[in-house]
Amino acid sequence: MRNVKKLSNLKARDVQRRLKKLGNPEHAAISQRFFKTGPGEYGEGDIFIGIRVPVLRKLVKEFKDLATREVEILLRSPIHEERLLAILLLVYIFNKGEDEVKKDIYDLYLKSTEFINNWDLVDVSAEHIVGAYLKDKNRALLYRLAGSKDLWERRISIMATFHFVKHREFSETIKICSMLLSDRHDLIHKACGWMLREIGKRDLKTEETFLKEHYRKMPRTMLRYAIEKFPENKRQRYLRGRI
Repeated sequence: MRNVKKLSNLKARDVQRRLKKLGNPEHAAISQRFFKTGPGEYGEGDIFIGIRVPVLRKLVKEFKDLATREVEILLRSPIHEERLLAILLLVYIFNKGEDEVKKDIYDLYLKSTEFINNWDLVDVSAEHIVGAYLKDKNRALLYRLAGSKDLWERRISIMATFHFVKHREFSETIKICSMLLSDRHDLIHKACGWMLREIGKRDLKTEETFLKEHYRKMPRTMLRYAIEKFPENKRQRYLRGRI
């Protein structure tokens, strides 16, 4: 893997020491519950040290010169906040980099999906790395991810399309939502409903064309998220099957 030009002697361990000092046990306990880290839950075994997202975002500027190989060490950490900071750094590096760097970050991201293993990690990055990289390229990868057995790869597939939606390209989102209609996990239902709602903000006709075809059989959570901003009368008609 080609590396981003190294501008400092920072190491992953320097970042880890900094984060350890910023941890808050009380907030860590709240995060453990919020991100469902208990036995059998989707975030089982994840470890939090209790650092809020705005603090981590500010640290991106402090550690923006960290070499990519050091960022990868953080990305493989068992500590959630270290992985989140790593992902925020990858987004920063991707946005600032030339084409060669963007390709490296994209490849690193896709080979590391086992560590991008909660919805917040996916949602702050998929559109900005995967979606942005594929904006002018073949998007077959998204359909492979949508068919994955891994929950987080499926979430990456739909959340990556947010980049396209923001540019008024809706076809990938519609197709992937169609693929995921029978998905059993509510985190996929929520993500699909959210993206359908985002389509509706820009082109209500496109969203409603999809909904009218599928609303009777789509997961209830997906439907509720998709119609959240509809006028109450119309929302109730969808919920009661009277469209």
